[in-house]
Amino acid sequence: MSRIGKKPVELPSGVSASVSGQTVEVKGPKGTQTFNATDDVTIAVEDNVITVAPRGNSKRARQQWGMSRTVIANMVHGVQNTFKKELEIQGVGYRAAVQGSTLKLNLGYSHDVNFDIPAGITVTTPKPTEIIVEGHDLQEVGQVAANIRDWRRPEPYKGKGIRYKGEYIFAKEGKKK
Repeated sequence: MSRIGKKPVELPSGVSASVSGQTVEVKGPKGTQTFNATDDVTIAVEDNVITVAPRGNSKRARQQWGMSRTVIANMVHGVQNTFKKELEIQGVGYRAAVQGSTLKLNLGYSHDVNFDIPAGITVTTPKPTEIIVEGHDLQEVGQVAANIRDWRRPEPYKGKGIRYKGEYIFAKEGKKK
């Protein structure tokens, strides 16, 4: 039994939800989000509470039960607040700057990296070595942060690269004679 799936998702004031078939639409002050659930779960909205229940007792139905409930809870949070991922850049000469809808990264390559910021995502650089990715869709915020990090992952010898704020990189010892 899913302990996550059993818990109902409460709708705060200013947020409304509607279900048509397997599609859930959540509206709030920050926007609208939709989610298409699989046929393995049943979704119901009653008295400002969204409940998710599995159809049957198959393994897939139980897997989708908890996942669907979590996605819906993240949508409810996202239309009311924003999700945020913070990245740090470490390395001599490594820096970032936002110009319009493009993030310019100097990461030690022979050229600058121009990263196009997708719609619905806000990227800011309070310092040249800090990047903040914000948005209302948790999955999209995480994916954009991961795509930025992929341009120069932190390496284990000197620790140079782009890392999540607070991420620990296990340092390896260099070659010995």
